[in-house]
Amino acid sequence: MALALICANAGAQPYPNKPVRLVVPFTPGGSTDIVARLITQKLHEFWGQQFVIDNRPGAGGAIGAETVARAAPDGYTIMLTNPGPGLHNVVLRKKPTYAFDDFAPIAYVGYTPNIIVANPRLPAGNLKELIAYARANPGKINWASPGTGSNPHIALELLKLATGIDVVHVPFKGAAQAFTDLVAGQVDAQYSSFISTEAHVKSGRLKVLGVSGTKRLTALPEVMTFTEQGVNGAESTLWMGFVTAAKTPRALIAKLNGGVNRALQLPDVRSRLEQLGVEIEGGPPEKFGAFIQSEAKRLRPLVMAGTLQIE
Repeated sequence: MALALICANAGAQPYPNKPVRLVVPFTPGGSTDIVARLITQKLHEFWGQQFVIDNRPGAGGAIGAETVARAAPDGYTIMLTNPGPGLHNVVLRKKPTYAFDDFAPIAYVGYTPNIIVANPRLPAGNLKELIAYARANPGKINWASPGTGSNPHIALELLKLATGIDVVHVPFKGAAQAFTDLVAGQVDAQYSSFISTEAHVKSGRLKVLGVSGTKRLTALPEVMTFTEQGVNGAESTLWMGFVTAAKTPRALIAKLNGGVNRALQLPDVRSRLEQLGVEIEGGPPEKFGAFIQSEAKRLRPLVMAGTLQIE
């Protein structure tokens, strides 16, 4: 009887009662990794449990996403996802290794417009000049991405569709390696977010050619949007949100959702995200799930037309 009582009390311990693994399906130092560490530090402070960052890069985020899709549905393995693992690897691959139904949404963190960054030696000061240079020099611009199927890669494909430019896609194994070669001049340009490029841009090691959004970034008020430069149909954003394995108990998802939303309301978190150009969303799990489905619906016509696909 005493043993049964001890077991019952153990089972009634509040969540989380041990460290939580947070899978970031990219290398350290990228946009998703930076935001993951910012928010999970607050969750640690709220609940007194460690949130251990597990960087699992590769295949446009698919390796990390597969880890979460196959994890036990107990709330102790979660992921901060973005369009690469959360959307593109499902919708754009001929043979996806997981499906939307393998995940349960937790919370929508927010989004930020993609920007185009370039090595200062590239003879273009903005997107309009870049397009003109690319058209005059087809196949001569080497365009980096953190991997095939990643958000920056798909953003590039949308730009190529909208403008007809011919550039060479150079996929890397992660954002850090891509930025290293971009700063060194081994490649010429890349899509990214200001979150990842803040230090490089402020130091002058990289220049920003355009903002793919509806308005200029507060942190980069001098950089024109794509629309201001006469480019339409190439809009793309980096969105982020937390998910976990499907069939995770609703009570655990609600606890995590409440923690994330609480963190997003903290003045220091809001200030830092706003400095990085992130539009904060938050809200219930259903909001994030519905958003992902709407993004999938937006991409499917391009897939059906054969204009976007990952081999």
